[in-house]
Amino acid sequence: MRIVLQRVTEASVNINGKEDRSIGQGFVILVGIEDADTNNDAIWLANKIANLRVFSDDEGKMNHSAIDVNGQLLIISQFTLHASTKKGNRPSYIKAAKPDKAIPLYEYFVERCKEHFPARVQTGEFGADMKVSLVNDGPVTICIDTQNKE
Repeated sequence: MRIVLQRVTEASVNINGKEDRSIGQGFVILVGIEDADTNNDAIWLANKIANLRVFSDDEGKMNHSAIDVNGQLLIISQFTLHASTKKGNRPSYIKAAKPDKAIPLYEYFVERCKEHFPARVQTGEFGADMKVSLVNDGPVTICIDTQNKE
């Protein structure tokens, strides 16, 4: 699993031009899933996100986790995180998992995140047309790939 995590003061997603879901302070997490990913990757990643200390303490140092600051999560599926641009100018998404694998693993990941952030997780909709708006705080943007966790 590959994510791009952004610390935000607020964020929202508009789904298919109809529905808005929003959060306050916390993380926007763009999630890409590949065929090699497993439930263990989802568990590891949810734990990493919950304990990642990138929120400021009273001295301005990044010492607090999203849990410490009662943060919220907005989790968006993003297959394009696995784009390959090695050949030509049109990206290939061959590494991205197909929906029959990606959807259940995405949903499993969301549930693992909800264990750490009860009632504080919003999501996009897998495969929908989404417009994401956010205010990146810092800015703090971190990329994590479970295939490179060791």
